[in-house]
Amino acid sequence: MKRTIFLLGLFFIVSNYDASANEDSTITWNRSVDFNLAVTQNAYSDSWSGGEAGNASWATNLNSLFEGPLGARLFSKSTARLSFGQTHIQNQETKKWARPVKSTDKIDLESIASYQSKWYVDPFFGLRFESQFLDASVDSIKRYINPITLIESAGLTRRLYKKEKDFIDSRLGLALRESFDRKIIDTLSEKTETETTTDGGFESVTDLSLHLHKNIHLTSRLKLYKAITISDENTDNWSTLDVDCENILAASVTKYVTVNLYLQWLYDKQVDKRGRFKETLALGLTFKMM
Repeated sequence: MKRTIFLLGLFFIVSNYDASANEDSTITWNRSVDFNLAVTQNAYSDSWSGGEAGNASWATNLNSLFEGPLGARLFSKSTARLSFGQTHIQNQETKKWARPVKSTDKIDLESIASYQSKWYVDPFFGLRFESQFLDASVDSIKRYINPITLIESAGLTRRLYKKEKDFIDSRLGLALRESFDRKIIDTLSEKTETETTTDGGFESVTDLSLHLHKNIHLTSRLKLYKAITISDENTDNWSTLDVDCENILAASVTKYVTVNLYLQWLYDKQVDKRGRFKETLALGLTFKMM
C-alpha cells in the first residue's frame, strides 16, 4: 500500500510538471481549478409551535484539471475531485441542534500519462486514488481517509473530441484494484484491523467536458469495471460489472454565483443488487482559481 501511495504521489507531481521547461515555448497547458461553497440555513426558537424544525447544511466542492505535454511525445492529464458537506438538524420539540451528519464526502485523484504515437489510439499508464475524508459508518469511532481504493491501469486511449477547453476522452485497458478497509474489531478500545482485497480486470473510462453555453458547463465521467480475478474467491458477486456514472451541470448566474446539479448512478452488486442514485442541487459561491 505504501509503495502504491508513493508512486501515486510521485506520478501526480511529475504529471503537473511545468510546461515552461519544454523547449517549445508555444506549447501551453490546460489548467483549471474550480471551488464552490453552498450553504442553506433556517432555525426556530423554543417558543415556536407548529412542529417546525430548523436545519442547516453546507457543502464544498473542488474540481481541478491539469493537462499538457511533458515532452515531445509524453502527454499528462491529472484530475482532482474533492467534496465534503454536513447537515445539522434541529429537534422539533426541544429546538436543540443534533450532531451534524455527513451529507457528501469524496476524494478522487487521478493521473494519466500517455505516449503520443500518432496512431488511432495511444498507449497510457494511469494511477487513481479513491477514498473519503471521514468514515462515519460507526458514529462513535472516527476513521479518517477510509476506506482506500488504489487503481493502477494500462491500455489504450483516444481523444475523441477537442475544441479549446472542451474534450471527450475514452480509454480501455487492464486494471489492478487494491482496496484497504480499517475494520473495527473492538469498539471499546477502538481497535481496528486492515482488511485488504485485490482484484484485476478490464476498465473503461470516458471523460467529457463541454460548454453547452457560455454560462453552462457539463462534466461527465462513465467508469466501467469488470473483475476477472480476485484475491478472495469467497466474496459474492465479485465478477459482475461495476458502473459509476457521474454528471455535473454548472450554470453561472453571475461571476461568483453558480447553480450546480450533481447526478450519480452507481451499480455494484457486491454492495447492493439494485442501482444507487444520488442527486444534489446547490446554489453557492464559486471561485475560479485558474
